Amino acid sequence: MQGNETMLFQYMEGSSKRFIIPVYQRNYDWKIEQCKRLYNDLIKVHKENRNTHFFGSIVSSRDDQLGMQEYLIIDGQQRLTTVSLMLLALHNLMVEGKIEVERKALSEKIKNEFLIDKYEEEATRIKLKPVKDDAKAFMALIEDEEDHIKTSNITINYNYFYNRILKKEISGEDLYNAFCRLQIINIYLGSEDNPQLIFESLNSTGLDLSEGDKIRNYILMDVKPTKLQEKYYEKYWHKIEQCTNFDVSSFVRDYLSIKMQSTPAMNKVYLKFKEFMDKNPFNNSKYTEDLEDRERLMEDLLSYAKRYEILLKANGPNKELNMIIERLNRFEATVTRPFLMEVVRHSEDENHEISRLSKNELLEIFEIVESYIFRRQICDIPTNALNKVFVALNNEIVRYDGTIENYLEKLKYALMKKTASGIYPDDGMFEEGLSNKQVYLMRSKNKKYIMERLENYGTKEIKNVWNLIEEGTYTIEHIMPQKLSTDWKKELGPDYELIHEEWVDKLANLTLTAYNSGYSNSSFIKKRDMKNGFSDSGIRMNQKIAKYKKWTLEELKDRNEYLIDRALNIWPMVDTDYEPAEKIMDSITLADEVSMKGRKLSKVSFLGVEQSVTSWADAYIKVISTLHSENPMVLFKLATDKSGEGLSNYVAESEEGNSNYSKLEEEIYLWVNTNTDTKLNLLRKLFKIYEFEEEELVFYLSDNNEKNTRDMNSSQKKRIKFWSEALPVFKKETGKFKNVNPSNSNWISTYIGHSGINITTVANLNDIRVELYIGKKDKETNDDIFNFIKESKDFIEIESDQLFVWKNEPENIASRISIEYEGIGISDESNWEECIDFLSKGVNAILKYIAPKVDEYFAEKDI
Repeated sequence: MQGNETMLFQYMEGSSKRFIIPVYQRNYDWKIEQCKRLYNDLIKVHKENRNTHFFGSIVSSRDDQLGMQEYLIIDGQQRLTTVSLMLLALHNLMVEGKIEVERKALSEKIKNEFLIDKYEEEATRIKLKPVKDDAKAFMALIEDEEDHIKTSNITINYNYFYNRILKKEISGEDLYNAFCRLQIINIYLGSEDNPQLIFESLNSTGLDLSEGDKIRNYILMDVKPTKLQEKYYEKYWHKIEQCTNFDVSSFVRDYLSIKMQSTPAMNKVYLKFKEFMDKNPFNNSKYTEDLEDRERLMEDLLSYAKRYEILLKANGPNKELNMIIERLNRFEATVTRPFLMEVVRHSEDENHEISRLSKNELLEIFEIVESYIFRRQICDIPTNALNKVFVALNNEIVRYDGTIENYLEKLKYALMKKTASGIYPDDGMFEEGLSNKQVYLMRSKNKKYIMERLENYGTKEIKNVWNLIEEGTYTIEHIMPQKLSTDWKKELGPDYELIHEEWVDKLANLTLTAYNSGYSNSSFIKKRDMKNGFSDSGIRMNQKIAKYKKWTLEELKDRNEYLIDRALNIWPMVDTDYEPAEKIMDSITLADEVSMKGRKLSKVSFLGVEQSVTSWADAYIKVISTLHSENPMVLFKLATDKSGEGLSNYVAESEEGNSNYSKLEEEIYLWVNTNTDTKLNLLRKLFKIYEFEEEELVFYLSDNNEKNTRDMNSSQKKRIKFWSEALPVFKKETGKFKNVNPSNSNWISTYIGHSGINITTVANLNDIRVELYIGKKDKETNDDIFNFIKESKDFIEIESDQLFVWKNEPENIASRISIEYEGIGISDESNWEECIDFLSKGVNAILKYIAPKVDEYFAEKDI
């Protein structure tokens, strides 16, 4: 085996050379992402006038035939194929006259030196021979056949280069010259080397560099002289490693979340860091005169690493703050760190001036974050939206008036106004969630957290509950045991089975003890009065329990009420009188499972780009267009899929004479005649295929409530007025709709504790209704929930004395259970009082008779 540095163009040029991809190699699978990176690198090579740019290694063996040099490519086919596609696109554009170059013979040189041997027969004249279907796709491009294989990565990447070169970011000649500066390590296998063993060795699993390692090398490798490199390492990088407990990858991920306002996947942190370097003020030039820019980058990284260290190790100067941080860490609330690093930054004493956030404000902000996280946990609100919430939260707060003044109150306002999957559960939601939560069945860390807070909140005589549980001294004990003895059955009364089933694992029936084995299944009186029993306990919550004379349903309800009141103090709801001078647009992400029926859209943000849109259909098309540009193969396959299943129903090769199709590009048409919720569900399915996080797509909603009245028709004005009168009654009579504002739409909805499910009140001019809307992400789940509730249809309708309308709508991936009142609507204002009364009673009927069935469904699912 021999290896040497060589220029790629020298390795490739020569009409007699052939590059054969062995059949045991995988297909060509570089995507547009890798092509984009190569092209961007070539632009930098040109603009920075670099002599060389390292492009990796190519491993090959020779098998010379008569008049030819055949290279069997063991490793490097992705690079060779990609460069060949770029050169082919460059050649074709020159031949077509779409780009001009001074060297008139350049197109012929590219064709005859790098792509084909014009003197050979057709079967052997193409220099690169990919495997399997890749060879057919490459041949079609070379021969300029009309029927290119559109679903092949070969064709897709060729089209990318073709269109990118057309943008003329650099000239065709400069692009070719940059290609000529690509340098490789040419590893050549001799006759004694076994190509298969070499291939296995190259592809064997080893200990890869971490993302942090790659970033360190990227920043420091070009620093010259070596002494300066060592200085930077000791002064900055090693300190960053120490601050982050040597997990630099996780830290840089959070750092990039702050700087780029989106969280990269862990395996793409290094690539995103390079993108960040290209776009931000910190220059990445290797030349000495620009090293001060690189030092500024490392200074910034180190300053954030020091803030990160406080959040990671709870080792700041503020002991009260450290205690909150320790709890957040035990609660594994790492998702909060991008926001909290910014909060810590705002509290720092810059230039020895007065801190911008006071100590008390800093503490309260951390307490609010803790309460927000915990309330959502208890109310079973999905956590997938939290990443986006905390990444964007600081910018959202500052955007209200462009300053960090009044930061605490602006934070409260920002969290209070969140809805759907970003909601801050109000007291009603939290109380209901905690009362019904099977706390003993929660994850161990969550149970420990709850018991520690209940025991230690409000006192300076703090017990180390976490450690005492973890070392086995304390355990979480059922007061009423998991298995009832005869004495317990007698004490609970004839309904002991129902009481036990409902209450055994709830918070009201749990406590801490160091003597669990002694308690066993003993009666309550024995547990209370025995040695080391509740009466003899040093644990505060047990001293409270010891005051009870028995333990029945009455005591369980009483303790539940006490614990709820205590929880409302420990984890309070935020409240503020702050209002921004200018209304900030509401936003949701694709991850939010909430109906957008009737909501207007202003703009969308995806992959760091904001686009104004005129409608949901316009947004749908623009988002799919962006997805398509990332990987065209997906839609090409769907368009040619004639199975009539799934997403293929919504993508076609032609419009088929139907105006409901919208053209995306040639032979790609999208069916747009669907309602808003269906469009959102289709986007979710596409995001899964394209491997994008749903939180990356943000919709900014128009404010239906503040449209100028001259832009509203009479019906819209009437609805605004009706909801303004109805909402105060709804809030008072139902305890719901607390964060809902009047709308010019014909409906408003309220959350009932499960994402994708809400109670909606609909007020039309001539009829009104109340409905339970079930709109989870997939049809199967909606069907399951709907059918589970419908099993109790007779019971529900008899007990509620209401006739419900049951509609399962699989075509819209939604289900509805409603109470309808025809013959009366909001057209006549004299009927409004009756309408509001009907809607209020309807909401309460659903809350009382149907919502518990929803809870029951999810409880059974959890079990």
